[in-house]
Amino acid sequence: MKKIIFVVLLFYCITVQSQSDKEILKIFSFEEVEILQKQNPKPILVYIYTDWCKFCFGMSKSTFSDRKVIKNLNDKFYFIKLNAENKKDITFLNKTFTYKPSGINTGIHELASELASIKNNVSYPTVTKLNQNFEIEFQKVGFINSKNLLQFIK
Repeated sequence: MKKIIFVVLLFYCITVQSQSDKEILKIFSFEEVEILQKQNPKPILVYIYTDWCKFCFGMSKSTFSDRKVIKNLNDKFYFIKLNAENKKDITFLNKTFTYKPSGINTGIHELASELASIKNNVSYPTVTKLNQNFEIEFQKVGFINSKNLLQFIK
């Protein structure tokens, strides 16, 4: 009985230790980034997604949980997740962006449309990199694995 308790405690300690070493991806809001840019300018990476998108779900679970991606984003970027179907107003760069319905239970947030539009088309997921002056440097549409994302953001 003592051996079983010892083994269980050992596995519990190992599990707790490994979880505490895991770095967490820092996610900011647009409002926070505006303030932080004045204090410590960095490029901004915006991940535009929807809840129903399978590729978005895959990126969230794999790409944005990769240790190297998390470290790189935390060290060199301000990372923002933007749900394209978010219905809350977002004030960014002295402009208020709102959700625009386009039918029954469909629509897109103006800011998502602004940041994810490529040739007047919006697809999910889209990763948009903004420079320190809030200008779009690049946009990438579709699933991006961690290796490719690290190449894009270097």
